[in-house]
Amino acid sequence: MGNHFRLLAAVAAAITISGCGQQTENSGAGSVTTPILTAETLGEQVVLSADEYLAVPPYAGVDRTQGERQAQICSACHSLDKGGPHMVGPGLHGFFGTRVGTRENFAYSEALREAEFVWTPRALDAWLAQPGRFLPGNRMTFAGVMRQEDRDALIAYLLDVTMAE
Repeated sequence: MGNHFRLLAAVAAAITISGCGQQTENSGAGSVTTPILTAETLGEQVVLSADEYLAVPPYAGVDRTQGERQAQICSACHSLDKGGPHMVGPGLHGFFGTRVGTRENFAYSEALREAEFVWTPRALDAWLAQPGRFLPGNRMTFAGVMRQEDRDALIAYLLDVTMAE
């Protein structure tokens, strides 16, 4: 009995450890385990124009009304308007394609000032999923947007309304 219990405990520990750094997404037909991206594991990014991102999946054809509803959460702390002020968070107009932590006249956390990634839809998707896990030490007190379709709609909406001229 003692060996059986130790074996069971070892298997449970192995399963728990193997799940670290991964997330499970429900896709209706089952679930898929994918690695959780962080600022360190993001890798090389391709920077396109907002129009180019919006022309391809998953952003082409998403429900912009759903994205606008999701953006109300963002608007509590961020201005989305051109020339809009910094609030609790920096203004977001024109932020896609820019290096993180570089908006003038905003007091970023050390984690954001030292991070070395560019705001792309891929980076924002990982950030929105779990900001604290994506970049530990940032000051954004937001749990994240859990559903992928909500993040896709939000990112498409932000690509549209914060697009730099």
